[in-house]
Amino acid sequence: MAREHSHTGDHVHAPGSRAGERRLLLTLSILLTFTLVEALGGWFANSIALLAEAGHMLADCASLLLAVLAIRASRRPADARHTYGSSRYQTLAAYTNGLILLALTAWIMAEAVHRLIAPPAVDGELMLVIAILGGVSNLAGFLTLAGARSLNERGARAHVLSDLLGSAAATGAALMILEWGWRIADPILSLLVSLLILRSGWRLTREAGHVLLQGAPHTADPEAIVRDLESVPDVCDVHHVHVWSMTGEAPVVTLHATIDANTDQQEVLRRILERLRDHHGVTHATVQLEGGHCLDESEHPCHEA
Repeated sequence: MAREHSHTGDHVHAPGSRAGERRLLLTLSILLTFTLVEALGGWFANSIALLAEAGHMLADCASLLLAVLAIRASRRPADARHTYGSSRYQTLAAYTNGLILLALTAWIMAEAVHRLIAPPAVDGELMLVIAILGGVSNLAGFLTLAGARSLNERGARAHVLSDLLGSAAATGAALMILEWGWRIADPILSLLVSLLILRSGWRLTREAGHVLLQGAPHTADPEAIVRDLESVPDVCDVHHVHVWSMTGEAPVVTLHATIDANTDQQEVLRRILERLRDHHGVTHATVQLEGGHCLDESEHPCHEA
């Protein structure tokens, strides 16, 4: 039984770029500058919405820093202990950020319920000023990360989006307090926004977990790959197909292909790799060729030699 291995590259490279790192650092500087202001404003205004937002922003700063460190770590070359390199640091950072986001949201919801039972006095004017300034800061950070593609950057962007929604909720609550004296609007809007953030945090955590568990990326369909490759001339059967990714973006494929023993293995291998690249966006593949005899199309495709 003939076997042959082929790779389109020596190892998988992380998609993190210096442009992504610059976006994260700029966003970090914007949010860090305003976190202290919002925390002080929330304390003096006695607003759970502002304090929750300040807590979110502080966690977001840590998450952005984690994302930056992950990008830098992912640039380490492969070695004997890490044969695939360190690209997975970015996925691990995204997963961690998702868990942090879920934990923070749970804390905010618990505090909002407590204040819903006994709404405290709130300085609506100070709350409104701080909420608007926070919204501008969060919007600037959100737009800075507009080019985010990797799970790592998208995780950081999800944190910033949660802050932006929090600022919007705080602004709306402040206006209701000033206009109608509805102190209950503060915890109610915090709860509503928390539900939106909870959904975002769960989606991020689930997607990052899927990558860490070697799940197939949504851009690649293993069954479609098998059907397509079995239509390649001289390929009798495709099996043991595994599709996964390092960071949730570029798919990686390993497979066995049974081919007619009388064909040129290098030519069939070239066709397989070309089909994977052109039809499925796979630029890294490991293909094992197995010699066999193709039967009539009406029968089982082939036997192994």
